[in-house]
Amino acid sequence: MSSQLDFAKELIEFIYDSPTAFQAVDNVKKVLGNCGFTELKNEDRWELVKGGKYFVTKNDSAITAFHVGNGEVSENGFKIIGAHTDSPSFRVKPAAEMTSENYYVRLNTESYGGPILNTWMDRPLSVAGRVAVKGKDAFNPITKLLNIKKPILIIPNLAIHMNRDVNKGVELNKQKDTLPLIAIVNESLEKGNYLINEISKEIGVQASDIIDFDLFLYEFEKGSIVGLNDEFISSPRLDDLAMVHAGIIALTRAEVSNATNIMICFDNEEVGSTTKQGADSQLLSNILERIVLSMGGDRQDFFRAIAKSFMISGDLAHAVHPNVPEKHDPQNRPLINKGPVIKVSASQSYTTDSNSSAVYDEICKNVNVPVQWFVNRSDQRGGSTIGPISSSHIEIRSVDMGTPILAMHSIRELGGVLDHTYVTDSFTEFYRA
Repeated sequence: MSSQLDFAKELIEFIYDSPTAFQAVDNVKKVLGNCGFTELKNEDRWELVKGGKYFVTKNDSAITAFHVGNGEVSENGFKIIGAHTDSPSFRVKPAAEMTSENYYVRLNTESYGGPILNTWMDRPLSVAGRVAVKGKDAFNPITKLLNIKKPILIIPNLAIHMNRDVNKGVELNKQKDTLPLIAIVNESLEKGNYLINEISKEIGVQASDIIDFDLFLYEFEKGSIVGLNDEFISSPRLDDLAMVHAGIIALTRAEVSNATNIMICFDNEEVGSTTKQGADSQLLSNILERIVLSMGGDRQDFFRAIAKSFMISGDLAHAVHPNVPEKHDPQNRPLINKGPVIKVSASQSYTTDSNSSAVYDEICKNVNVPVQWFVNRSDQRGGSTIGPISSSHIEIRSVDMGTPILAMHSIRELGGVLDHTYVTDSFTEFYRA
């Protein structure tokens, strides 16, 4: 198990260095650059060659990497894996600083996605994201990434002595109860600019040059391997950076076949995907068409390529919870370290059908990767993911799957060491086949 354990530790490092979607994309770019991929710009003409390796970003928070196949794209199509770079968190609002008792300084935040709120309490937190500073003109601000690598925030709980019913269940108010404490009022600092001054120091610009920011809270503590026999991965943001990491590593490992291999990492899945960098956009469709056109094809060739294509939508799955096993379907019961999970729903909240599940199942069998199945209880509504959203824009056979975890959307989720190797092996085989 030593190789699987080492690979799980690589995932933990990748996640720790990727506190927001912006840093995740930046780290993916570094991996791709080290493996001979060339960056393309959306505003440039693309001159692609067979066997070429490329990537392109959107909004600094979504990235698409691809390895052009050796065959004609219209005849061999695309092999696509999709994932998302964002995770539930708290976003810092404009004019964020709020004082209490004329002494404590808090940050005004709003929840991003659907975090399990109480898991964010009493933990050392920090801030990361993207900052816009003055550029050469109004239409071209300079973008700088920010990661304050020290614990500067905490959301303190109310003591049980003042909240005797806390262990019976308390609803947290997002505007009142989850505002993080950042500092104590210090007259030597400029009032109302504690955060801006810290940002200025971190990115090396004048505070007056900072125009705006996209900043999010994150847990400062790194993930870890846990369990008596090192079976588990305990980490923030496994959903969905585990799939991002597995897909990118698979893309760089696999030798290209006749088809063109693509790994697309969307942003904003946790808030509905309805952005220019989300799955509910023309992002994927436009990139696929540009590849066809750049290889000398036309619109007809694009549609022919789509008909020959297949997509794996990779987003984590729910493992059976040992303390609440009745929440799962009585027959289909995914377990940690038993392999990737194919997700099925009669409501089509997952794209999987018998044809697409058969494809992924056979791919896994080729490399001795076990497969599990997830369906919701018939009396319980489940979630959805990027698969059906992407399918509404582009007609590609697709399967929804993911590795099983516990505590999805907690500040720390729990996955399996073996599962990360299993899913990466399946992705690598998918690209090679």
